[in-house]
Amino acid sequence: MRRTLTRAAAIAASAAVATAGAVGAAAAAPVHFGHAGPPASASLLGPNVVVFDPSMSTAEIQAKVDAIANQQVTNQFGTQRYALLFKPGTYGSVADPLKFQVGFYTEVAGLGQNPDDVTINGSVDVYNQSDGTALDNFWRSVSNLHIAVTGSGGNGSTNGCYANTEFWAVSQAAPMRRIDITGNTTFMDYCTGPSFASGGFVADTSFGAATPINGSQQQFYVRNSSMGGWSNGVWNQVFSGDVGAPPQSFGTKNPDGTAAAPYTTLDTTPVSREKPYLYVDARGTYRVFVPSAQSNSKGTTWQGGQTPGRSLPLSSFYVAKPSDSIGKINSALAQGRNLLLTPGVYNTTRSIDVKRANTVVLGLGLATIEPDAGNIGMTTADVPGIDVAGIIFDAGAKRSSALLRVGTDHAGRGHGNPHASSAADPTALQDVFFRVGGAHVGRVVDGLVVNSDHTILDDIWSWRADHGQNPGDVGWTVNTADNGVVVNGDDVTATGLFAEHYQKYNVLWNGERGETIFFQNELPYDAPNQAAWSQNGEPGYPGYKVANSVRTHAAYGLGSYIYTNVNPSLHAANGFEVPNTAGVAMHDMVTISLNKAGTIDHVVDGVGAPVTPTFQGPSDVTFYSNGTTY
Repeated sequence: MRRTLTRAAAIAASAAVATAGAVGAAAAAPVHFGHAGPPASASLLGPNVVVFDPSMSTAEIQAKVDAIANQQVTNQFGTQRYALLFKPGTYGSVADPLKFQVGFYTEVAGLGQNPDDVTINGSVDVYNQSDGTALDNFWRSVSNLHIAVTGSGGNGSTNGCYANTEFWAVSQAAPMRRIDITGNTTFMDYCTGPSFASGGFVADTSFGAATPINGSQQQFYVRNSSMGGWSNGVWNQVFSGDVGAPPQSFGTKNPDGTAAAPYTTLDTTPVSREKPYLYVDARGTYRVFVPSAQSNSKGTTWQGGQTPGRSLPLSSFYVAKPSDSIGKINSALAQGRNLLLTPGVYNTTRSIDVKRANTVVLGLGLATIEPDAGNIGMTTADVPGIDVAGIIFDAGAKRSSALLRVGTDHAGRGHGNPHASSAADPTALQDVFFRVGGAHVGRVVDGLVVNSDHTILDDIWSWRADHGQNPGDVGWTVNTADNGVVVNGDDVTATGLFAEHYQKYNVLWNGERGETIFFQNELPYDAPNQAAWSQNGEPGYPGYKVANSVRTHAAYGLGSYIYTNVNPSLHAANGFEVPNTAGVAMHDMVTISLNKAGTIDHVVDGVGAPVTPTFQGPSDVTFYSNGTTY
């Protein structure tokens, strides 16, 4: 994710760029802190979970969060992982606000049952990197808090441009969930330039009456949230189930003849399941809340009352640490325990196997599973209600067949299996991210394989690295990976699907009645020649492929971009390929050629204008089905 192109009009429409210094230098060693007070169960969460209590002074909390930020803001491929958890209460004040930055591999979350149980007077920020962009601001999160925005720049910044605004200038794998924001929010850091950003994902969040600044965000997805409006759009902005979302306008013109904002707006979200979260109950006991699945929903789950769902005691979880053996973890799962992965990197030589219905697997601090022996990182059985959330799967050097496999082989399942996945109790993945290369050499056939029917994919980023810690960690014959996401199950729904740089299909959808709301893709940068990147007699691979056998499929708000910097002459025949049948309908697709390198000949199935090094786009198709397009 190293692109620089954006629409000049989008930048002009955003706030003015000011000047500010680079943020945070990396520390030499990991930062460790203990826990603040009872209950004793907090100590089970390990040294990289920092639990704050409102009895602590703002200065004490500020020192701890700033120390971690100083280490993590530039630590893109490090092994350190942190969860910063705030117990119910109020932190900071208008006179003495708590403002801090969130770096790589850092989760910030409230420990209340509802967002307003924890208030931070200040802001929880992500700024541009030292190059003045947010294009690589990955792998972090904020959730389950009320942010009452106040104060000047965080983490020692004296730049007044950062005052009185929540900055969340992020790209992929940096979700904002279950947040109540009072005050201004921007998803673009306009205080340093050129301010490019490539996000992003927001769910179950309220911005009140305020209108968030989208600015230079090339694409963005907002689900089941409320807002006063939305400002700006670059290529692909998608909304579903939101109160106050802008009206549908993708592919239309303004009265003056200029292109309207590229907004795809669905009134409701057809199916969703919010991410499980850790909280502290009124007795000070740690529990995990598992929200229920929703159908045709609109708005947040918490503003009208308690989020529907079930509460599980922490005692029902095996609380794992990176040094635990996989045998020990699998034994606990087989005995009916849920699994809580504390922050760190879990190097594995066999898969973690989740076999029982309604098992919750929850990562803290973006816990990372790395299969090192050619094994799959995790498998799940084809049973109802499994939930996997908050985890990075990072490919090892020995090639695995997959990093995560959900369900058994689809072709081998019998119909009418009473233990199979269920529409009433679907399996769900939330904030699950896949990486092949970057931190080290990685190899895999398929990043994510989904065999279970009725699976929900909510904020998935499957990334074959285009850059890394060392030059030798990436390359066409180095971090090899065929497909980013392969969906074999029927009735699978993806809400927020990002897949980039795979050598064949970034998404290959074989199941029936699938639905995608928001898709973002970059084709591989590094193919050496057209012969190396071709299939079935046509150049390149589409970013999103629906198999020819599929009869029913729907997708809304999709973007595929090309930047073949190794060989700028390369072509892809189509950004999207789908079967020519009335049951398959594709809505609001866009292709872009980035930085004058690479050509996509058509948007979908030979339809749509090419994007080239001389016409970079966008090229839009607002509807395509059974050969009909407009």
